Amino acid sequence: MYLTTERKSEIFKKFGKSEKDTGSTEGQIALFTERINHLTELLKANKKDYVTQRSLLKLVGKRRQLLNYLTAKDIEKYRELIKELKIRK
Repeated sequence: MYLTTERKSEIFKKFGKSEKDTGSTEGQIALFTERINHLTELLKANKKDYVTQRSLLKLVGKRRQLLNYLTAKDIEKYRELIKELKIRK
């Protein structure tokens, strides 16, 4: 598995309030970004993998919804997060 429990807790510790706080918006966005990056690498190797492509599009949509929520809630955290995760827009 590419995303181990240790890696998840590391992500939530860095971006969330704590490693046990898996529901924070920032932590969720960081986790989705990690998964999106992994699926993007898979699609570069397997161009006709349409199941992975659909999963990638769904994840991007979920992340976009969370980013919109974070923008409305706290614009400074949003700007800080997209800079740290190197997300365009």
